[in-house]
Order: sequence, then structure tokens, then C-alpha cells
Amino acid sequence: MCAITASAAETKSQATTPAGTPGQVIVGVKTTAYTHDENDHIEYGARTAVGTPLRHGQIRSAAADWSIYPVGTVFQIAGDPSLYVVDDYGSALVGTRTIDLYKPSFGAMNRWGTRRVTIQVIKWGSFQKSLAILKPRAYKAPHVRKMVASIEGRAA
Repeated sequence: MCAITASAAETKSQATTPAGTPGQVIVGVKTTAYTHDENDHIEYGARTAVGTPLRHGQIRSAAADWSIYPVGTVFQIAGDPSLYVVDDYGSALVGTRTIDLYKPSFGAMNRWGTRRVTIQVIKWGSFQKSLAILKPRAYKAPHVRKMVASIEGRAA
């Protein structure tokens, strides 16, 4: 893995290499944190949108707008040896470039807060797989329909 660093003065997300390129470094990505015990996640328990257990170890779960960071995207945060995998999504993330990082407790979630970080994309996920998961759920929620429309619009 490459070592990556970020300046504290960075305030907006910008890519340093072409989108969709493995190894792409994106500076100034807004991150927040969530936990499975939050009121808006209780109905899902400690499971991701893909149905796997939420992970927090060397490999960690992350939620994002799948029309920006498709399911399966693997990235690393500058200064953090862990790998994050986009395996979840949330209504507040749709239409933003924010990535929500899973934390195993309220304390860890609150300690993270909101931070702008530099990420390096190790592997881009799949828009096709994102659509396969999202399309059957589109009737349930407007944020899912918005992701589906945005992904389908990419092909046009």
C-alpha cells in the first residue's frame, strides 16, 4: 500500500487521478460515523445493506451513495492501516460524497465525529452489482430510487 497524507487545510473533495482508477487518491473526503445501535439502524441490526455482518477490524464496513462509491469499493484512509469496504448505504448519504464509517459503539462513533480525510481507492466496486441489489428495493424508499436513477444515468 502507498502511504498517503492529507493537509488539515483541505476542505473539498478532489481526485488526484482519473475517476475509476485503482490506486486513485481522493483528497478532502467528508466522513462521518455510524453504529448499529443508532435509532435509524436498529431495524437492520448489525448487518449491512448487502446482508453481511457489519465489520470493524482490519477490514471495516463503510456506507456511501452507491452511485458515487459503488458496492464493493475498497479504500484506505491516510494514516489508518485498516481497509474499508463499501457494503452499506444510508438515506442521508445519497446525493453527497460523504462516506459513513461503521464504528462498534456510540463512544467510537462520537470520537470520530466528522472529518475530512484523504482516501486511496484500492479497488472500485461494481455499479452493476449495486443496481442488482438496489433495483428490487427501489419501491421502498426515495433515496434508493435516486441511487438507481443516478447509476442508470451513468450509462447514458
